[in-house]
This record gives sequence, structure tokens and C-alpha cells, in this order.
Amino acid sequence: MKKLGLVVGCLAVLVGLFLAALPTLLHTAGLHPTYPGETIDLSGKRALVIATNHGVLNAPGETTGNPTGVMASELTIAYYKFLDAGMEVDVASVKGGEIPIDPQTLLFMIKTPEDNRFLDDPDLQAKVTNSKRIDDLDFAGYDIIFMSGGWGAAYDLGYSQVLGDKISDAYAARTPIIGSVCHGALGLINARDTEGAPLIAGRRIAGVTNKQLEELGIKITPMHPETELRNAGAIYESRSAFLDFFATHVAIDDERRFVTGQNQNSAHETAYKMMVLAAEVQG
Repeated sequence: MKKLGLVVGCLAVLVGLFLAALPTLLHTAGLHPTYPGETIDLSGKRALVIATNHGVLNAPGETTGNPTGVMASELTIAYYKFLDAGMEVDVASVKGGEIPIDPQTLLFMIKTPEDNRFLDDPDLQAKVTNSKRIDDLDFAGYDIIFMSGGWGAAYDLGYSQVLGDKISDAYAARTPIIGSVCHGALGLINARDTEGAPLIAGRRIAGVTNKQLEELGIKITPMHPETELRNAGAIYESRSAFLDFFATHVAIDDERRFVTGQNQNSAHETAYKMMVLAAEVQG
């Protein structure tokens, strides 16, 4: 019995050490890399962060399933990047009201420092609980428009004609820098240019790969960004890794109006490069 107790105790210690090291191991493998850059002052500028209202990972036609929503870091990282640069930051969704946070993305081994900041921030919590409705906003009044991803975005961003029209109007206004990460790129597919052609046709655009979705076993979501971006005529860009969950890539179109990140790992770089371009417009 003493030997068994010793073995169990040793196993418990090893498991504890592994769990303690897991966040660092995942970060080292490529999850949520930091992105260095100079401090940018965008005081007096405005940013809009858009996310999903959909909170159930269900097959089309079904109403039940595992809880989902926006991937926490795909909202929090950009929000705090913009806020810390001195920007006024609004949070919106297609319907307005609650933006569900995918609970899996707040697990200890995945959540980021920005996620922890959100959990202690009543101001952002209130914005997420009672987000603005995109119908009520003038997108052309913002300097940055950023669309967050997560599984939930596959159910509403790409189906919203209002969002497509708002992005079209913002682009025509020639002021906002428009960007996204992961499934957030679906918010671009309904946007049109003045000739009625897809606005992203011929532009270099990144979004989550079909490979990553397959590796994570996600088959039931109604839209896959890589497929939809290609269908819209975008020059789809991505990078691969041993698992694409650990890959990252950011694309900037030749006009320097769109900055899009491949997945959750691209949030820091995407937000930073959007701010660089916004500062250029300011200058």
C-alpha cells in the first residue's frame, strides 16, 4: 500500500507540473505569440470591434449544441491594443446585445493576459453584455473597424447583408482601416464595390484555414472562411504548421486598406498593423 501511495503521489506531482507548464508549452509552440512594436498614439481616434451574437455550436437547422461564441482573445487583444493607444473603442454585433464568449477559450491553458484583464474589467464586460447594433452605427465615423472570429461568427457575420453594406460604405468613405482575424473575415464577403463586385476580389486576405477546422474536428459550422474567401475572389493567404492551430499569418492588401489575420494567433500583429496604417492616415 505504501508503494502504491508513493506511485500515486508521484503521478499527481507529475500531472501538476505538466498542467502548470502547459500554458508556457502551448505559447512556445505558437499559441498567442506576442508581437513587438513601437507605441502608437491614436488619441482622438475611434475603433469599432465587431463580434458574433451566436452562442451554440449546432448543425444548420438545429438549436442545441455545445456553447460557443467569440474566441475571447480575438476580441480582447484588439480591444485593449486600441484602447491603450488612446482610442475610443465601441463594441458591436449584428443584432446588438449580448456577445457570447466561447467558454473553452477562457480555459487556463489558452486564455491570454488580455482575457484576464477582461475578466477584471467591468467596462468591457458591460460592452460585451450590451453591445451596439451595427444597424445603428455609422461605420464611416470610425478610423478602425475590426471583426473578431470564433465559431459563432460562422453563423451570422457572413449572412448579414447589413454588415456587408456597412463595410462597403466604410470603404467608400476612404477613412477606416478594415480588418479581421479568423472567422471575422466572413464579415467581408458581402461587401461590394461601386460596380457591385465583391470588394475583396483580387485582394490578399487571410482567414482560418480549412486544415485547421479539420484538425479541430469542426465540420458542422455553415461557413468556412477559406472556402468563402476564395469564392468571393480573394487572393487567400495562410501559413501552415504541424497543426494550423499553432500557425499565424497576417495579410495586408496592396491598397493598404485591409489587414486580416489567419487565426487566433494573429490578433496582436493584426491589431498593431491596423494601428500603423491608421496612424499613416492621421499623418
